[in-house]
Amino acid sequence: MGTKAVSLLSRGLAAFCLLPAGISGVSANEFRTPSVSAARVEWRAVLDQLRSEINSRPAIAPRFTFAGQRRVPAWDPRATPALVQLNAINSAMFAGIGRSPVPVLLPFDTAAYLEAEASGTRHPPLSRHQADFRPVDLFHAGPSGYDAVFSLDPGAGDGLPSRTFARPVEVQITGSILVYDLADPLGGKGEPVKALAAQFPDMRRFIREGYVRYAFTRFGVPYVVSIQCLDSAPRARRLACREAYPIAERFLNALRIAGGQPARPSFDISFEVVERPTAASPDFTYRPSGDIIARSGARKRGGHADLAVYSQIRFPLEKAPALVSSQQYGTRKSGERQGGYQGTSQDGYPWRDNFCEARSFQVWQCSAGFGHQGQDIRPAPCPPNSGADNACQPRKQAVVAVRDGVVIRSLKQQAATLQINTSKEHIRFRYMHMNPSAMDTDSILNGRRVAEGEKIGVVSNYLDFPNGTSYHLHFDVQVFTRDGWIWVNPYTTLIASYERLIRSRGREIGTDPPTAAAVAHALPEDALRHSAREGSEN
Repeated sequence: MGTKAVSLLSRGLAAFCLLPAGISGVSANEFRTPSVSAARVEWRAVLDQLRSEINSRPAIAPRFTFAGQRRVPAWDPRATPALVQLNAINSAMFAGIGRSPVPVLLPFDTAAYLEAEASGTRHPPLSRHQADFRPVDLFHAGPSGYDAVFSLDPGAGDGLPSRTFARPVEVQITGSILVYDLADPLGGKGEPVKALAAQFPDMRRFIREGYVRYAFTRFGVPYVVSIQCLDSAPRARRLACREAYPIAERFLNALRIAGGQPARPSFDISFEVVERPTAASPDFTYRPSGDIIARSGARKRGGHADLAVYSQIRFPLEKAPALVSSQQYGTRKSGERQGGYQGTSQDGYPWRDNFCEARSFQVWQCSAGFGHQGQDIRPAPCPPNSGADNACQPRKQAVVAVRDGVVIRSLKQQAATLQINTSKEHIRFRYMHMNPSAMDTDSILNGRRVAEGEKIGVVSNYLDFPNGTSYHLHFDVQVFTRDGWIWVNPYTTLIASYERLIRSRGREIGTDPPTAAAVAHALPEDALRHSAREGSEN
């Protein structure tokens, strides 16, 4: 078999082995976008439920009109006047609530709040009408759905058991019209919650990636309520998951329709091949996705190849060159561990995937089930003999927003998350190890809107305290699924973004083409016939 045929078969084999189920015809060196499914909202059922909630308070029921105009499209606001009225009332507490194309479920009893106002109470305390949760920490609605974060103070909430955790507990809820299609073997699992079965018949509770999650479908829309916790004994500074259960269930029991508005129907989004620069970079090289340092994975297992570019982003460091490589593992000839620059050039190349490095975090894409959740990024090493004040020092390197988005971050946290909500994306990017005091001073806090390329911090070394890690940026990507926000490998996404930053295409290194015999043995028969035809035509 000739060299050209071997090359064709090699590309076919790589595509066959690396691509998720249901995707074919993309060669191994082509990056692709993810596929996304769109939900269909049952708005008639929403109005029936809202009518029931409003009519439970007869004094305020006349304020709402449920008979809409029938000769307008279903997504026209005139078709659902009660929702328009509801959005107008609640936008004072939840800005932009009417932008959500899915029903907004929140632990806020609008009818009881309006009744309190009607009885003469000026500005009724919100916590009294939202199950003792504090006023919302974050609310963000957009073309793909909404996200909200509420907190419950220690000691708040009648009837709740005491807990060891001494801080406010943050509860997140997301409702999304878009769901990312992942070949996730853990997807859809969990246990029913008997106490909530009548209200949420399909609810599943499960602990995943450091969160206890409650996933359910209502009005045709997937929702997930989650609380970050440890599946371990209670601690004063770490919430145990069993302490989180009653708080989550209190939150779920209090959910009411707070807003949202029908929009033009959304459609499923198929994957596409990503365009990349045609000019070749003279120096940027990278090792393949999934090629982690040998024996650095959990249980000494390898990485996971993922060719998806989950979003077209700006690279998260302001300037090139930059290095994506392990900050924890490296190999000398003696076998000693060291930092991540082993075998790299002065510019920090080649890059190397470190998504599946051994950590205690659950990561579904990694073969052992545990991994790093993201990628370590650091500016390229300074030239030899450069001074401590040189501009190339990591602590002077700006970290920037990868997209226009909204910040999710509370005071004193060293991690900041950027939320993106568009008609085609519902995705998050998390930055870690930046200086929390500097971010507090710069108001990089819940609800802050930032523009793509805007500085949000500098490369630093914070974990729970200064000098808790090396100087680098941890960057990860989360996409919304029916199991909630799931971490995916950002390595290919970062390669594509870096190529746009330097305006040239990198070169993949470190792979040897398989022999013709090995390829022929591994490929399905129909793929062999296709490759043979393609070879004869070229």
